[in-house]
Amino acid sequence: MLATGERAPDFMLPDQDGREQRLSELLQGRPLILYFYPADFTPGCTREACDFRDLHAQILGAGLQVVGISPQDSASHRRFRDRHALPFTLLSDVDKAVIRAYDVDGPLGIGVRRATYLLDGRRRIVDAVLADLRIGRHQEFVERAIATRAGQSA
Repeated sequence: MLATGERAPDFMLPDQDGREQRLSELLQGRPLILYFYPADFTPGCTREACDFRDLHAQILGAGLQVVGISPQDSASHRRFRDRHALPFTLLSDVDKAVIRAYDVDGPLGIGVRRATYLLDGRRRIVDAVLADLRIGRHQEFVERAIATRAGQSA
């Protein structure tokens, strides 16, 4: 996993609609929650995505945005987004180049580690969590990011 304080690698990946998205353009100077997950439609990944969905109004209210990345293709992401009414962007990293760049590739290159990064508007890593089994840690991480942002704007 990349360390807090490092500059996050920029990248370009297709979203759920097949449009190429560049991280630096998604940021637009605003902080971003970037989460990596193993696969669409699996129980744990569905729970995690729905947790982010359920917090989405608070996330936006804190001036944050959310982007998810996994190795499934854009069509799978579109079905996943539509089935679960996900209001945020999902990016397709089929060859796992970005997954490797963020050091969240699974052991021996198999799978993807469940990781969440908080990036500032300049691509600096502000905070990060890696929790493959305790999916709730990612929701706690996001809630903490929301609270921190709310405290900064008060």
